[in-house]
Amino acid sequence: MAKKKATKKKTAKKAVKKAAVKKAVKKKAAKKAVKKKAAKKAAKKKTAKKKTAKKK
Repeated sequence: MAKKKATKKKTAKKAVKKAAVKKAVKKKAAKKAVKKKAAKKAAKKKTAKKKTAKKK
């Protein structure tokens, strides 16, 4: 019985770790998406600045 309980605890820990890893991956993906959006905005601003410079 003791051995079975020990393995159950181990699998539970593994499951928790897997969940934590999944959360971390999701967070990273979300951060990447935000960065991409920010990069796009920055790029748009840069092109806009170039256009105004040309007009002058």
